This record gives sequence, structure tokens and C-alpha cells, in this order.
Amino acid sequence: MQFKDVIGQQEVKQRLVGSIDRGRISHAQLFTGDEGVGALPLAIAYAQYLNCPHRHDGDSCGVCPSCHQIGQLAHPDLHFVFPVNTPKGKSSSEKPLSNQFMPLWRDQVASTGGYFNEQMWYETIAIDNKQGNISTFEADEIIRALSFKAFESEYKVVLIWLPERMNVQAANKLLKILEEPWEKTLFLMVSEAPDRLLPTIISRTQGVTVPAVTQADMTGWLVERKKLSPADAEKIARLSRGNLLEAERCLEALASGESNESFELFVQLMRLSYEDRHLELLEWAETVASLGREEQKRLMSNSIRLLRDSYMLTAGMSEISFLFGREYEFCKKFAPFVNNANIERLVSEMELVIRQVGQNGNPKIIFPHFALTVSKLIGPLK
Repeated sequence: MQFKDVIGQQEVKQRLVGSIDRGRISHAQLFTGDEGVGALPLAIAYAQYLNCPHRHDGDSCGVCPSCHQIGQLAHPDLHFVFPVNTPKGKSSSEKPLSNQFMPLWRDQVASTGGYFNEQMWYETIAIDNKQGNISTFEADEIIRALSFKAFESEYKVVLIWLPERMNVQAANKLLKILEEPWEKTLFLMVSEAPDRLLPTIISRTQGVTVPAVTQADMTGWLVERKKLSPADAEKIARLSRGNLLEAERCLEALASGESNESFELFVQLMRLSYEDRHLELLEWAETVASLGREEQKRLMSNSIRLLRDSYMLTAGMSEISFLFGREYEFCKKFAPFVNNANIERLVSEMELVIRQVGQNGNPKIIFPHFALTVSKLIGPLK
């Protein structure tokens, strides 16, 4: 994977290229960014650039043996670690390791360009509703793999996707390596929740912050790759908020003519809250509790976006509101009920739900409490 394959992120690319060209290569780097912004493909492109003997013009050559092997995710000096669990139908006594899932990992990266989220990966490896993790056995495997000399390249690279899924024992074993790194050994960690890592690990890494894809870059990608008109591309780019996966979801909904489920659930929540229909709010909570974790988090993230834009309408700043179509029509009417009296508390409650769901909280407890809390914040304003 080359840097040119990563959508936008020009400033981050320039910093990464510059650090290698100047020989300032930190032995442990932490790429942090939300899903869909390109942190994983950036880390892979960095590893390819690092080990390319013919890099030029700010990118790897893409044709040498090293580039070809890394492009296929099959380089003997590039090791991948990612959360896994026992697939459906397998004995739970087995100890799954990343190496056992490498063919699926290669297919996932190849088919998505590296733009996929945790839930998509779990669906690929068929672990049902189980949570993936990076175990102590995985940490032992990392140590074993790094104990050998490099086969072909100057650097041995370990790329850990979602290191926040390491258990404490695995994290402590990794910490020992980070404290006393082997020569020409590089750790690249790609995290969506760095706050859940051990502070001692964070302190021993160099941070690489990957922001949302700019609206201009997203618009250009939609026009070039998805063949949208500039006007439609700009609308989707604004709605996606710099998240390629969200842009893909918007495109799928547009193509199928289906309504946005998270929007419909948001509308239902706000109307029931406004009318103080508590029994139906509990039915709403039961419906949401039956969704997958990623769908629940996406609902909350989308609700925060709709609240924010409703607040912009209330404040008379519609020019920076990212709404169109049915969303705009609803939020224009709903906007008076989102104001200084409740906006911060509403957003805080939704952010709390995202954290609780991410920590495997019980959705049958989380969402009834959440729905009734929203009712208290919206109802009195009618």
C-alpha cells in the first residue's frame, strides 16, 4: 500500500515521509484516529515506505520485491496483530492468534483498502457477538517473532490494530519490549480509543494524530471514484463528517432508496420524549438494545450530529449546518427544543452511551435509562 492510496491526509503523509527521510524513526508510534479516516492504511503505507529501497517523490516505488510483499501483506518482516476470538463452531478451548486469521485479514484489507471498522472485522471472522481481544498468548507470539533476525529488510515491523483490545497482562508484556526495544524493531499501533491504553504505553510512543478526511478531499474522492456529480458529492461529504465508512453508508442508502435507520430512530426518540410517552420509549429502548454494538454507537454518533445541527439552526447559523432533505425538514421544526438549557446534557448522555456500549455494558439496562433521561430533558421544553 502506497501513500497515494490513502484518501487525503496530506499533512500527515508529509510528516511521516519527512521523519523517515531525516532518519528520525521512533521505535514505537501510536496512530490515533476514528474509524474511516485512514489510520490503518497510513500505518501500512508508512511501513512500506520505510522498507522500500527505491522510494522517491514522497512515496514508495510500489514495484520492488519489498513493496510487492508488503502490498500483499505477506512480507516476512512485517507482523500483524489484531483482536480475534474463537469463531462460531470452534472449540472455546482453542487459543486463537492473529496468524490463524491472516488470509481473512489480507482479504479484508484488500477489499476495503484498509477502511473498515471493528464490527466489520468481527463479521468477517464470524465470532458472533463475542468481543475480540489481544491475549497474553498473542504477546508471547510477538516476542517469539521478534527474537529472529530480519529476513529481508532493514527493519522488523509489528503493526498492532486496536491495541486497546489488549488485556492487562498482554499490555504489560508489550511494555517491557517498549522499554528496552530491540535494534531496528518498530512498533506501529493503530488505535481508535487511546484513552483505554495503559498510560505507560502511551508515554513510550510517538503520537501520530489522524484527523477526519477534509471535505474537499472527500468530495474529490466521491467524484473521482464513485462518479457522483460535484453537488451530490459535496452533500455526502458534508454528511459523512470526514468518515469514509459513513460516506459509503450514505451512498448505499441513496442507491437503495432506503431511509436512514438511525435518523428514523432519532426522530422517534425525540417525538416520544416530547410527548412523554414513557411506555413507548421503553419499547424504543428495547428495539435499540437488539441492534449490534456498532449500530448502537452509530445511532448515538448520528444523534449527536443531528442535535448539533439543530442547535446551529436555533442559533441562526444555518450556513454551517450539515443538513439537507428530510433531515433538514425535521430539524428545522425540532430546533427550538435544542438550546442552551439542554444541548450539553443531551450530548453528554449520548457520549456516555457510546462509552458504555464500547465497554460491553448491558444494552437492556443502558438504553431504557438513556431514553427516560432524554425524555426529562426534552419534555419540559414543549
